[in-house]
Order: sequence, then structure tokens, then C-alpha cells
Amino acid sequence: MTDDVDTILRVLPQRLKDARKAQGLSLDAIANLSGVSRSMVSQIERGESSPTIATLWNLTRALKVDFAGLMGQDDVGDRVDVLRAAEVPTIDNMGQGCRIAILSPPEDAGGHEVYDIRFSDNGSLKSDPHARGVREQLSVLEGRVRVTSGSASCDLRTGDTARYAADIAHEITALDGPARVYLIVKSQG
Repeated sequence: MTDDVDTILRVLPQRLKDARKAQGLSLDAIANLSGVSRSMVSQIERGESSPTIATLWNLTRALKVDFAGLMGQDDVGDRVDVLRAAEVPTIDNMGQGCRIAILSPPEDAGGHEVYDIRFSDNGSLKSDPHARGVREQLSVLEGRVRVTSGSASCDLRTGDTARYAADIAHEITALDGPARVYLIVKSQG
């Protein structure tokens, strides 16, 4: 395992730089697309800093490559790709009282994204409008939530599924205690 980690840390900086340049992106452009600061991207590419999982996730999403592809492991053959629970990237700083687990691969960003969202009591996730034509499908796994899309609103309980426009302001709020939802974000086209 240590040899694998050493290899990744040795090869990753140049692979990230090559992927960025292959797409004709400047450091500023990749910083804007990924939300990772320009200086951090530069440090990672020079091998002066090892990215966190969240940073690597943001960079691979912005570059529209998956980690295996970035590492040159493109032989997909017969295999089952597994993302272990401990490896699932999460976002804790969006919304209030919610934790978002990102289940879809980075290359699906902007096309078909899958999330497992856990809300604390009265937790909420308010979203600005996504790109034109984007829709969301939400299934309640535990608890109760209120889904609001524009001026429409609906209360859901465990087992319910709602589909709604996400190209307008929308929100998910836990009701009467903690809740957990499975969310699919799908763009048209």
C-alpha cells in the first residue's frame, strides 16, 4: 500500500498539470472552475503540497477526468469499481445542518450527479438555480423533508419521491427531526 501511495504522490503533480494543459486551461481558469485557489493548484502541480480528497475531487471534476484516468489506469476491462464508504467525498459547508456525500464519479459532473444527503433536525440545503433544463429527483430514505422549487412546495416522508425543476431557486429542509435523502441531479442533453 505504501508503494502505491508513494507512486501516486510522485506521479500526481505532473498528471494534473498535463491534464490542465491538455484542455488549454491556465492556473487561473482551473482555480475558477474548481474553487481551489490558484496558489494551491500551483503548489500541487509543483509537488510542494499533497491535495486533500476534497481538493482532488474538485480538481478532477473541473478537469472532467476521474482519478483512475488521471493516473493512467484507463484499462476498464471486466471489473467492478467500488467506492468504499470511508472514501466517499463529502461536503459539510453547504447548507445548514446537512452533510452531502458525493456518490457519482467526477466525470459525470454537470450531467448526472448522485448525492446522499443527511440533514440534522431543521437542516436545510438552499440552492441557486442550476443550468437551464436541470431537474432533480429526490427520494426520502429516512424522516420527513419539505422540497421547494420556485413557488411550489411539497412535504415528503420516508419512501416518497419528488421530481422538480432545479433551474430555479430550490430548497430541501428536514422536518420534525433528522432526515436522509437520495438526490439525482440531471441536466437535459
